[in-house]
Amino acid sequence: MSIEFATADADIAKCFPVVVQLRPHLTETAFVEQVKRQQENGYHLVYLEENGVKAIAGFRILEMLANGRFLYVDDLVSDDSERSKGHGKSLMNWLTDHARSQNCISLQLDSGTHRVRAHRFYFRQGMAITSFHFSLKLND
Repeated sequence: MSIEFATADADIAKCFPVVVQLRPHLTETAFVEQVKRQQENGYHLVYLEENGVKAIAGFRILEMLANGRFLYVDDLVSDDSERSKGHGKSLMNWLTDHARSQNCISLQLDSGTHRVRAHRFYFRQGMAITSFHFSLKLND
């Protein structure tokens, strides 16, 4: 099992079958193009591979007055057919270690209110709900 950064188009594309389980609105082409754009602004995509991609995480290192320096997880998903095999936990451990190596004081993420299975996983990883996230759509 290895966790690698996806920087080449081919590596990004091989993450798509897992990502689309979390982001079903994306096509493979749109996904690769958007990841490349986001990488220009500090986004990183990593994947856990063990006879194929089993889990992915997209993240950024940010700094805010309220939070200091932190690793923010934009996307985190394990292949639905491979759940409960430790891949998500391995990826979370890697993200935590990476955050520490980057002098971050926390790891943070938002999770949709309907993602109950994900919330149970985050609680098992020692995470806590620390705030509400509010959003205002600017166009219909």
